[in-house]
Amino acid sequence: MKISEYSSHDAVGLAELVARGEVTPAEVADAAARAVEAVNPQLNAVVETWPAEDHPAPGSAPLAGVPFLLKDIGVTMAGKRSELGSRLAAGSVAPEDSFLMRRFRRAGLVTIGRTASPELAYSTTTEPEFYGPTRNPWSPDRSAGGSSGGSGAAVAAGIVPIAHATDAAGSIRVPASCNGLFGLKPTRGRVSHGPGADEVFSGLAVQGSLSRTVRDSAVLLDLIEGPEPGDPYFAPRPDRPYAAEAKTDPGELRIAVLRQPWGGRHPTEPVSAAVSETAHLLESLGHNVDEVQLGLGVSWEEFVLGNARMWTANLAPWIDSIAAATGRPVDQTTLEPVVLASYRYGHQVTADEFVRALAMRNTVSRTLAAHFEHYDLLLSPTLPEPPVPLGTYGEGADHLDGHGWLNRLLDRSPYTAAANVSGVPSMSVPLATASELPIGMQFTAAFAREDLLFRLAGQLEQAAPWTHRKPPTWAAE
Repeated sequence: MKISEYSSHDAVGLAELVARGEVTPAEVADAAARAVEAVNPQLNAVVETWPAEDHPAPGSAPLAGVPFLLKDIGVTMAGKRSELGSRLAAGSVAPEDSFLMRRFRRAGLVTIGRTASPELAYSTTTEPEFYGPTRNPWSPDRSAGGSSGGSGAAVAAGIVPIAHATDAAGSIRVPASCNGLFGLKPTRGRVSHGPGADEVFSGLAVQGSLSRTVRDSAVLLDLIEGPEPGDPYFAPRPDRPYAAEAKTDPGELRIAVLRQPWGGRHPTEPVSAAVSETAHLLESLGHNVDEVQLGLGVSWEEFVLGNARMWTANLAPWIDSIAAATGRPVDQTTLEPVVLASYRYGHQVTADEFVRALAMRNTVSRTLAAHFEHYDLLLSPTLPEPPVPLGTYGEGADHLDGHGWLNRLLDRSPYTAAANVSGVPSMSVPLATASELPIGMQFTAAFAREDLLFRLAGQLEQAAPWTHRKPPTWAAE
């Protein structure tokens, strides 16, 4: 199988080829390995590959034979390294499959390696000291986003059609926007974090994927959603498969447009223009669109401070547990300056401050829920600007404490974190470009309403297709 043929298919398309016997899983895996060799030296998106161990029988599972990559955090595969993008965890090997990994296997996916993550996924750009920056396939001097930047760059460049991703403040949607991909953050409790964790970062983090097509994300979410034994809570199960929703007309939706962010930097002119173009597209499709100003229920300063306290209070004991397991010190030899500063900040967060942060989470959740009594969806840019140059996030970062670093992250990505705090589903759709760089549009729905998001995403994919756009760094002969 030629690389160009392989990279022209999405995951569902490859699985269909395998099921019909037109190509074997081994041939597809070999094409994926050659795709890694062809473009990864330019991108640094994939940090490790390994020979495909399992070749499921054609047609034995919905995605049987489809090559897949794991993000180097959030999921474990028995016997494979899980280094979390950090020198502190270097060489760590997972003793067992996580629940999510078991579901990936049952889906028929053939996991061939792992993708880059910033250290401990603690950034929305992927530039760890441990294995160097991941480059954007649309422009190698630009960020691929984060924290799922390695997965985003790999999918965008045609290495795999879909890859694992996580999202605690935008880490699926930010790389989706930066790399011209579709990325949906599921509802809190939709996908299990077990058995190693019940919830991650006080419920802010979720598991998901990045893909080039809507149907790939829908099919995979169908295969990984649902509770596992011991989960503390789970989202209501969907009435029917998301794959079916992606092919269903959404009807007439009430969509609120939030052009200006709650805080942080305002959108640049190309992004603001893309919002206007998207609003016109939605109106042409029969939807009711209103530009609005919607509150969070708290000030932006309180929102950032509460996030900083939740993030760092979770980060500190996590780092301590990694250090205990590896026998390494927690200092500048094992952690980057901003992560070390956040670790120290987290150890200073009091119980009273942490509970107040949880109260902020509740206020934001209730406030956003009230907005969805009047609107079906909320539209905003995913990011206020196109992908930024590598190094932008790190300018002067050595002098920031844990609060200052979170303020910088949310300033760069002011639209995304509210969905994590409230637990609602949210997606980035690659509807625009500026100077050949991708611009994503974010749509957010009420709790457990991924069905609405997939319906609209399917409609938008038909009305304004994007898969024909290929970055300069693309896997082909």
